[in-house]
Amino acid sequence: MTITKKQLPNFWKFPKNPSLSQRLMQIGLGMTLFFIFLAFFAPVFQGWGWLQNPKEFLANPIHEAPSAKHWFGTSRLGYDVFSRSVFGVQAALQVVTLATSLSMIIGVPLGMVSGYLGGKLDKALLFFMDSIYTLPGLLLSVTLAFVVGRGILNAAIAISIAYIPQYYRVVRNHTVSVKTEVYIEAAQAMGASTWAVLSRYLFFNVIQSVPVLFTLNAADAILVLGGLGFLGLGLPEEVPEWGYDLKQALEALPTGIWWTTLFPGLAMTTLVVGLSLLGEGLNEFVNPRLRRENSR
Repeated sequence: MTITKKQLPNFWKFPKNPSLSQRLMQIGLGMTLFFIFLAFFAPVFQGWGWLQNPKEFLANPIHEAPSAKHWFGTSRLGYDVFSRSVFGVQAALQVVTLATSLSMIIGVPLGMVSGYLGGKLDKALLFFMDSIYTLPGLLLSVTLAFVVGRGILNAAIAISIAYIPQYYRVVRNHTVSVKTEVYIEAAQAMGASTWAVLSRYLFFNVIQSVPVLFTLNAADAILVLGGLGFLGLGLPEEVPEWGYDLKQALEALPTGIWWTTLFPGLAMTTLVVGLSLLGEGLNEFVNPRLRRENSR
C-alpha cells in the first residue's frame, strides 16, 4: 500500500485570489530571505571592503554618529554598528536553525511513537513533556545556558529544550487521530511492521503543522537568544550578537547615543516579524479548512 496524492498534505497549490494572510506570508518570506542573503554574503561583502571586521574596534572612534564612513555609527568600544548588525544575522540564524532542528528531530519521533503505541509509554511521555511545558521557556533556557556555558551549540541546546514538548504534543495528537484511518488499519492487517506504518503511512500525514511550528519557534528563539545575550549567557563576547550589543548600548542611551540601540534592535525585530508573518501564512497554506474559509 502506498500513500495517494489525496493523503499527502498539499503544500504547493496557491489559491487564485490570495488572502491577506497569504500576502503577508509573501512579505514575511521576502524579509526572511533577505536576512538569509545577508548571513551568507556578509563575509563576501567584508572581503570587498563594504563591511568592516565586526571584531575590529581599536582603529575606530568611540560613539561616532552615523556617517558616510560608519553608516550606523560606532559603539562605546569602537565597534562598527553596521557590520555588527549585519554579522549578527549569522549568529542568530545559526543558533535558531540548530535549536529548532534539534527540538524537531527529538519531538516529532517521540510524538509519533507515543501516539501510535499508546499505553504506559504514552502516559509517561505525556507527563514528562507537560512538566517541561509548564516551565517558562526563557527561564528554562537561562538556567540551561548557565549550566552548559556559552557557545553556538550550547545556546542552541539551551533554547531547544523548551520547544520539544510543542512538537511532541502536535505530532502526538495528529498521530492519535490518524492511526484509526482505514488505510492504517489495512496496512496493519497486511502485516506491516510498526516502523513501516510510522515511516510510510503516518509520517507525511502528521507533520502538516510542523513547518508552521518551526517558523514560529524560530521567531521566538531569536528573542530568547537576544535575552541570553543581554544577560551575558549566550555567545562568546567576540561573536557579533544583537542581544549582547543591546546590553552594551544601554549605558549610553540616556546620554543621547541612540544608534547603538536602534539598529541592532531593529534588525532583531525585523527578522522576528518576517518569520512570524511567514509562519502565520503557512498555517493557512497547509490548512485546507482555513483556505476554504478565507476563499469565501
